[in-house]
Amino acid sequence: MYDDDLTTLNPDLEFADPLDALGPPEENSAPPYDPEVMLPLLDATDPQQRMLAARAFCEVEDGRAIPALVRLLQDTCPLVRVSAAYALGRNPDPSAVDSLITQLAADWNGYVRKGLVWALGNSHDGRALFPLIDALKTDIPAVRLWAASALAQMAQVGYEPVIAAIPPLIEAMRQDSVSAVRSNCAWAIGQLCRELPSNVVYHTAIDALIETFAEDKDLGVREDARSAILKVGDTRGLQVIEEIEQDGFF
Repeated sequence: MYDDDLTTLNPDLEFADPLDALGPPEENSAPPYDPEVMLPLLDATDPQQRMLAARAFCEVEDGRAIPALVRLLQDTCPLVRVSAAYALGRNPDPSAVDSLITQLAADWNGYVRKGLVWALGNSHDGRALFPLIDALKTDIPAVRLWAASALAQMAQVGYEPVIAAIPPLIEAMRQDSVSAVRSNCAWAIGQLCRELPSNVVYHTAIDALIETFAEDKDLGVREDARSAILKVGDTRGLQVIEEIEQDGFF
């Protein structure tokens, strides 16, 4: 669907917090950046200055930066756009959600879309649900992986978004061609199950985790499905895990 340079997934890098790629803040620096200095630079004519200013707000929370960061989502420089996306993830605001969704649908750059997905997850906003599901189904591996993580954040939104997020996560856990994506789906399903009552959707999700634990061809995916079941603490799931392990199939 997309023509960019993120078609190969490195799980060690992609599972990490996206902000890690921007470099750690210096220790014993409080604050790491002066927002009074950085705010005007968000509108600088030099793209390098705009990028550095946007990165500053990946570490500094200041609501005054939101309007400029939203504008920078459409910057001509992808490094500025990705920095603005991560900054909006660190400074979530309802007024930015529609712009994040619009840019996710339009941006050609995989790194930027990954940042947009991360920011939408952090928004804890129901409007992000269907764009994240679409990213999980159609985007490149690195973005699909983070879409799964972001969908786990629907636990902070409400019951209906959780119910809607679980079926596409189950489908991706069963069918995605990339093991790292399947693993993240298993983790996300486990997170969402912890917020559900014992209903049909919950039991369907546990069944899918059990199936993945028993049948996935990748040992890492199976281990992540097992870990998800253990963290949920489902009695039936724990029993099945014990039986499978006793039978020597794991």
